[in-house]
Amino acid sequence: MKKMMGYECSLCGKKLPADFQGYVCPDDSGNLNVLLDYDAIKATVHPQQIKDSRESSLWRYEPLLPVVDPGFQQTALHSAGWTPVYYFQKMAESLGVQNLWVKDEGRNPTASFKDRASAVLIARAKEIGAKTIVTASTGNAGAALAGMAAASGWHAIIFAPKSAPPAKIAQLLVFGAEVILVDGNYDSAFDLSVKAAEAYGWYCRNTGYNAFTAEGKKTAAFEIWEQVIEPFGKSDAPLNIFVSVGDGNIISGIHKGFIDLQRLGWLPVMPRIFGVQSELSNAVYQAWQRGDEDIQPVQATTFADSISVDLPRDGVRAVRAATQTGGAYLQIEENAIYDGISALGKVGVFAEPAGATAYAGMCKALREGLIDSSSDVLVVNTGSGLKDIRSAMKATGEAVVIHPDMASLEQYLQKKEEIKG
Repeated sequence: MKKMMGYECSLCGKKLPADFQGYVCPDDSGNLNVLLDYDAIKATVHPQQIKDSRESSLWRYEPLLPVVDPGFQQTALHSAGWTPVYYFQKMAESLGVQNLWVKDEGRNPTASFKDRASAVLIARAKEIGAKTIVTASTGNAGAALAGMAAASGWHAIIFAPKSAPPAKIAQLLVFGAEVILVDGNYDSAFDLSVKAAEAYGWYCRNTGYNAFTAEGKKTAAFEIWEQVIEPFGKSDAPLNIFVSVGDGNIISGIHKGFIDLQRLGWLPVMPRIFGVQSELSNAVYQAWQRGDEDIQPVQATTFADSISVDLPRDGVRAVRAATQTGGAYLQIEENAIYDGISALGKVGVFAEPAGATAYAGMCKALREGLIDSSSDVLVVNTGSGLKDIRSAMKATGEAVVIHPDMASLEQYLQKKEEIKG
């Protein structure tokens, strides 16, 4: 079955054929939405087929994707997705919400949400015969591409700002990617990677810029539908989903997934989607606050590197993910991100700063009355805290050091009790 019908520009609505060779709309450079043949999918696929699948990766949703499973069984490429959702009843009670789930994307093969997009991009590269894939990244997208490329035998080139966390750069190198550090920020790495792709004919995986990135990321919405909305009977009231936002492609991808489910008639009520940004990287928040889609660049300086972006490349669709679902945008202080790392850690989720940003935004939404005690909430942790140990240590503080004897231990325990008292 041919599922992909073509593309549609997110700005002007221009339709493009499925064999279009570019990345963005040729008229206005708008991001492209992949158009699926929903009627054909409905005629051949039943939701129970998806639920009965024994495939424990994003490839269980192959009938809803514009690419075919590229194979590479029993590799990291075939392990992306189907991440766990944790239910935290006591935390929900202490916060004052009805139910609280956390979807932990740190459990992906390279420990971030970005594995979803890279797995689908490898499939697309195989279909079109691309031998080299290039991307710009602050670390996670690059690690995801490097890992998926290593698993499948593709050549990956990663442009990253030299300020990216060392743990993320180490991942790129361990996976054997060709790593080029740029003496600049993410935006300068992005622009250079696009020029290089054009000059050398490389396939560009860049977040948002390539329409298939959202197609990979939408699989998280399918999983939330299958793991939370359907089994917990949350089809009569909207689930409130909190997502951190940098380039805007994760939140727009999740939105696209729910749109697909609604067009197939499988999702009665659209979830409310809330985007969360640091006040030091808030271009999408500012556009939402003004009530428009005019994304103006900022000078991003947040320590949450995964969402530190001057000019979000998928900003328009990111704004729409909130406005079209009855959600909202929130901006939070940097210290709230550290608090989020600590809070999630205490329930067993080791979140990277971007993931903790989503949690901090949920807490702020409660304080501001955007959600209340009757709300069902899901927070997306976009990656593992092991990606940025420096931030994790700043959130928790240093461990105590004592001499290896009982007297020192007793002294420590006594001092601890005094502090408590």
